[in-house]
Amino acid sequence: MAAYGLYTHIASNKFRSMLMLAGLFLLIYVLVFAGALVAEVVLNGGASLNYYLTRASRDLIAAFPYATIIAALWIVIAYFFHQNMIDAVTGGASVTRQQQPRLYNLLENLCISRGIPMPKLKVMDSPALNAFATGLNRRQYSITVTSGLLQALNDQEIEAVLGHELTHIRNGDVQLMVVAVIIAGVVGFFGELFFRMFTNLSWNSSGRDWSSSSSSSSSSSSSSDRGKGGGGAIIAIIIAVVLILLAWLLSQVVKLALSRSRELLADAGSVELTKNPDAMITALRKIENRGELPGATSAVMELCVDNPREGFADLFATHPSVDARVKALVQFAGGRDPGPLALPSDMAAEPDESKESPTEQLQPPVPRGLWSDASEPARVPDARPGCLDGPWGPHR
Repeated sequence: MAAYGLYTHIASNKFRSMLMLAGLFLLIYVLVFAGALVAEVVLNGGASLNYYLTRASRDLIAAFPYATIIAALWIVIAYFFHQNMIDAVTGGASVTRQQQPRLYNLLENLCISRGIPMPKLKVMDSPALNAFATGLNRRQYSITVTSGLLQALNDQEIEAVLGHELTHIRNGDVQLMVVAVIIAGVVGFFGELFFRMFTNLSWNSSGRDWSSSSSSSSSSSSSSDRGKGGGGAIIAIIIAVVLILLAWLLSQVVKLALSRSRELLADAGSVELTKNPDAMITALRKIENRGELPGATSAVMELCVDNPREGFADLFATHPSVDARVKALVQFAGGRDPGPLALPSDMAAEPDESKESPTEQLQPPVPRGLWSDASEPARVPDARPGCLDGPWGPHR
């Protein structure tokens, strides 16, 4: 569903959210079928490929209601507790007006000026410069900012970042991003579970069964069929592994549904709220290449103002580059681009080579005589009392 404006963008986000939730159930069924294939091979290692596929299909039909209940239960759990999960990963904690009066007042003023419900405020203790919004309804909406962002940005720039996140909430981007996190989490969990089960199985013993069946194939035609069955078991395992890999890859590629235009629209929405394009530009320039959250998953980074993890050749990047976003603000909002900005912390981290070393600072200037040879190394005056070292030797 293509989006040509703000309202179609919001409708497109809702449509994609529903489509992605339906895709979640489909991926769960694919994983169940792959698990059934592995289980049938373990239970009967000498059957044909057609036997395994038929039995796995019957197992999928039998497990269909249970898989549906598990997927629905995960969605319910994620709906009510996704914020707790994200806070556990990022370490974000709720703050009040008394704890963060500056941040609280900036967000409250923005919400009052536009009649927007006030989301919850959270602060993450991290030197990184970033922020993100989460929530699936008005009671759950929250904005998390890092402590590094509060220290590096001034009030106008922080207000611009808050306006950016408020726009994500207004446009419905947050719901779509949270759904993507839910799908990646559940499919990744079950995919890893099946792989662990697969690697922990005693394939050596099953391999001996297949080898014994193949050795007996030389004595009778029925044993020859069993030998073919051993080959069918290997093919069934390969199919199961491919299906598990495919489901996991699809769960990761689901972020392609997150249109990069949502960040450009959020930047524009911030300018509309604050009437200050320059503040949004300088905020982006300060955040540029400083937003990496240590320990955060890629799904959480996709929620942030800037995601420095660009992916392979920028193909899977969920955010436009900062240069592209700044260029759009300059072109359409009339902002001014100061170029890449250095923070005071960056300046303090760089050694100042222009300063003299401590030893050089302690040495007094060495006087030279009128007839002294410039090539001759200068001598330091004698520091003993009553002594003076002149150009013709020491004077006593």
